[in-house]
Amino acid sequence: MTKWVYTFGDGKAEGSAEMRNLLGGKGANLAEMSRIGVPVPPGFTISTEVCTHYYRNGDTYPAGLTDQVEEALKGVEATIGASFGDPVNPLLVSVRSGARASMPGMMDTVLNLGLNDITVEGLAKRANDERFAYDSYRRFIQMYSDVVLGVEHHLFEDILDETKRDVGVAQDTDLSASDWKGLVERYKAMVEAELGRPFPQDVHDQMWGAIGAVFGSWMNQRAITYRRLHSIPESWGTAVTVQSMVFGNMGEDCATGVAFTRDPSTGENAFYGEYLVNAQGEDVVAGIRTPQHLTIKGKEKHGSSLPSMQEVMPTLFDDLVKIRGILEAHYKDMQDMEFTIQQGKLWMLQTRNGKRTVAASVKIAVDMVGEGLLTKEEAVLRVEPQQLDQLLHPTLDPKAPRIVLAKGLPASPGAASGRVVFTAAEAEVWAKRGEAVILARTETSPEDIGGMHVAEGVLTTRGGMTSHAAVVARGMGTPCVAGAGEIRIDYKAKELRVRDSVVKEGDVITLDGSTGEVMLGKVPTIRPELTGDFAALMSWVDEVRTMKVRANAETPLDAEVARRFGAEGIGLCRTEHMFFDPARIISMREMILARNEQGRRAALAKLLPFQRKDFVDLFTIMKGLPVTVRLLDPPLHEFLPNSEAEQEEVAAASGVDVATVKATVALLHETNPMLGHRGCRLGVTYPEIYEMQARAILEAAVEVSKASGVTVVPEIMIPLIMGKIELDMMKAVVDAVAADVFATTGMTLVYQVGTMIELPRAALRAGDIAQSAEFFSFGTNDLTQTTMGMSRDDAGNFLEIYRQKGVVDADPFATLDQDGVGELVKIAAERGRATRPDIKLGICGEHGGDPASVAFCQSVGLDYVSCSPYRVPIARLAAAQAVLKQKRA
Repeated sequence: MTKWVYTFGDGKAEGSAEMRNLLGGKGANLAEMSRIGVPVPPGFTISTEVCTHYYRNGDTYPAGLTDQVEEALKGVEATIGASFGDPVNPLLVSVRSGARASMPGMMDTVLNLGLNDITVEGLAKRANDERFAYDSYRRFIQMYSDVVLGVEHHLFEDILDETKRDVGVAQDTDLSASDWKGLVERYKAMVEAELGRPFPQDVHDQMWGAIGAVFGSWMNQRAITYRRLHSIPESWGTAVTVQSMVFGNMGEDCATGVAFTRDPSTGENAFYGEYLVNAQGEDVVAGIRTPQHLTIKGKEKHGSSLPSMQEVMPTLFDDLVKIRGILEAHYKDMQDMEFTIQQGKLWMLQTRNGKRTVAASVKIAVDMVGEGLLTKEEAVLRVEPQQLDQLLHPTLDPKAPRIVLAKGLPASPGAASGRVVFTAAEAEVWAKRGEAVILARTETSPEDIGGMHVAEGVLTTRGGMTSHAAVVARGMGTPCVAGAGEIRIDYKAKELRVRDSVVKEGDVITLDGSTGEVMLGKVPTIRPELTGDFAALMSWVDEVRTMKVRANAETPLDAEVARRFGAEGIGLCRTEHMFFDPARIISMREMILARNEQGRRAALAKLLPFQRKDFVDLFTIMKGLPVTVRLLDPPLHEFLPNSEAEQEEVAAASGVDVATVKATVALLHETNPMLGHRGCRLGVTYPEIYEMQARAILEAAVEVSKASGVTVVPEIMIPLIMGKIELDMMKAVVDAVAADVFATTGMTLVYQVGTMIELPRAALRAGDIAQSAEFFSFGTNDLTQTTMGMSRDDAGNFLEIYRQKGVVDADPFATLDQDGVGELVKIAAERGRATRPDIKLGICGEHGGDPASVAFCQSVGLDYVSCSPYRVPIARLAAAQAVLKQKRA
C-alpha cells in the first residue's frame, strides 16, 4: 500500500530533511528537527504525491489516505493527551502548506482548527481563560471562512472594527471575553448570511475542508505568479502538514515570534527577529501590532522603546539562542525560524533556509567558510547567480541633497526612485508604460505579488522586518521601507500624507531600503564597489570554473564595465550599433543610396576612420584580451528613415532627390527581414562593406599593438551563414585586406576568422564549415528563432499561455531550449571538433547570462559564454556552479 502520510514529534519522525521533494520544505524540516531533539509539536505531513493525484484525478484523494490520516491523528492525540473534537479536552491543529521550494505567504494556512461551539468551552475550562478560548475561536472562524469557505476577509475586519468602536477600545487586546463571545456570534451570523449555510461544527469536516483548501491554494493566482517569477514547476505540488496547536496567546507567559539566525539584510552574524507577547503567529507578520525585537542590541539599533525578549523572557531567550546554534550548525546555513512559547515552554514551529538579500547571501557564505562551517566550494554553491544582479543596484549618493519625508524600517536594502502608486494593479499598468514606480501600501498581502515584482521599490506604513512586504522584497532584491508609521495613505484620494506634506499618485519619491528613509523627489545614486566579501567569493568562483566569460560590448563604456566585472574578452561586438551615431549615419545612408560600387566605396571611405577609432578604443581597453567583432548584420533598410520629413533630410544631405530615397526605401522593404537580405548576404552582395570593416579592425589592431606593446589578436566573425561557401567568400575578402594592411604597416598579426552559428543548416553542416572557420560563436537568439519558427519580438503574445499549458517550460529566449536548440548546439560542437579539434566554441546570445543556459554550455564543453556586461558576474558564478554540480553528479 502506498504511504501517503508521515508522522513526526516526541523526538521521532518518519521523514527527514532529505525528503523535501516528498514532504515539502516545512514537513521535511519539522521531521528533521524532531529527529535531532528540537522541541516540535507533534503532527503529520500529507505528501506532495497526494497533491499530484488530487489534480490529476478531478480534485479527489487516493484510496487509503483517509485511514492513514485518521491513524496519524490518533498518534498525535496520544502524544499530546487530548482528543480531536473532545468537548472536555479538545486537540486543536493547524493545517499548513509546504512546497519543496519556499513560497512565503503564497499558499493557505488555517490555525486553531477543531474549535466549535462545544469544544471552545472545553478549551476555556482547560486553560482557565475564557477570553483566550473565544479569541482563538473568532480567529479560527475568520481564517477558515476566508481560506476554505471563500468569505471576504474584510467583512470580518469591518465587524471587528465596529465592535472596538462600540466598546470604546483601540486594540484587539483590550477586548474582554464577553466581547469576543459576542463577536463570534456576529461572525457566524455573517458567514451564514453570506453562504446560506451555517459555519461547520463537525471537526473532521473542518479538517478535510482545510486540507482541500491547502491543496487548492497550489493553483491560486498568487501562487501561480510566484512560481512563474521564481521558475518553480507546477508539477512539484505542495504537501500539507497537520500539527497540534501550541498557543502564544494564552497570557503574559506566552509569546510567538519569527527569528533569523543571522541578519537577512546584511548577513551580520547577529541573532535577529521579532516577537509579541500574548499573540499568535499571524499577529507578528500582519502588522496589526508593532512587533518587539528579540535582542537588546536589535532594540537599540532600531530605536525601539518596547522591551526585547532578551529582557522580558531571559531564560526562554537563552533556550532560543541554543536552538539557533543547533539548527545553524546542523543545516550549515542561515535559518528562518518560527516559534511559540506556551505557558513558559518553547516550541519550534518551523525552520527553513532563510530568504536573504544577495549582499547577506555573499557575506554569510564567506563568513561560514571562515567559521569552518562551509568549504569554499560549498560557499560558491550557496549564492544564487541571478541574485548577483542585485549587488549592482545603486545606492544613494551620500553627497546628494535629500528631503526626508518620513522614516520606517530598513526592510530590504538598495535605493530606488519612482512615481508613487497605491495598488499592485496600478503598478503593473504604469510599469507597462515604461514608468519606474514605487508601490506604497498600508501593508502588502500575497495578492500584491505582481505589483511588487514590477516596482522599483516598496513602501508600507505598517508591518515589521519580518512582514510580508519585507520578506518578499528581500527575496526579489527590491528596496523596501516597511512600517513607516508617520505616513497615512488615502487609497480613495490616491495620495499619502506626512504631517503637512502631500504626495499624490504619480509624484516621484525615493526609498533607501538600507536606512528606512523615504524622500521627496529623485535622489542621485552611485554604484557599489564590488570588493570585500564579493571579491573573496568571486576569487573562489574563478578558481573553480573552467569556462571563460566574455561580454557583449561595442562601446568604450560597455567594455570598461565588462572589465570591471571580470570579463575575459569581448564575445560579441555588434558593429551596426556604431553606425547610428549622428556623425556617421549620414555617410551610412549615402552608401545605401549610392547607385554603384564606386559611390558605395566613396561613402565607406568616410566611415573607415570612425570604425577604426571604435576598434582602437576597444582593443586599448581590453589590453590583449580576445575581441570578437561581428561584421554588419542587420538589413540596410534599418538605417533609412520612414517619415517623409526625415526622408527629405536624408535626400538633402546625400545630394539626391526625395524620390530616390523613397524608391530605395521601397526597394529595400522586406516582408520578413529577419530571414532576408542581412548578415553575410550583405557581404556577398556588397563585399566592399565587409572589406571596409575588416580594414578598420586590422588597422586598429596594428595601431594598438604598436602603441601598447600588447599584441592584439582580433577575431572577425561572419554572421548568418548557411554553409561553407559563404564563409569562404567572406574569408577571402578579409584575408586580402589583411595582406594589404600588413604590407602597408610593416607589421603582421595573428587574426582569426570564424562564424556565427545561428541557422539550423549551419549547425548541421558544422563539419564542413569548420574546415574554414577557426571559431564558432552560437548566436542563440537567432538560432532559437529559426529553430522554433518563433519571432522573439512577437512571441510574447502567446508564450505565457504556452508556459501555463506546459508546451514550454520557460521563455526560450531567456533560457535555452536544450531539447531543440541545444541539440543543434551539441551537433555543431561535435561535428566542428571532429573536423578541427582546436576550434574555439562560444555562445553570444542573451542566454550567455542565464544560469541554466550557462550550465548547459558547460555540459557541452564550450570554451566561453558571452553576455551583457552587467551579467558577467552572474555568468562567472553560474559557470563555477556548473563545474561543481558536474562533479557531484
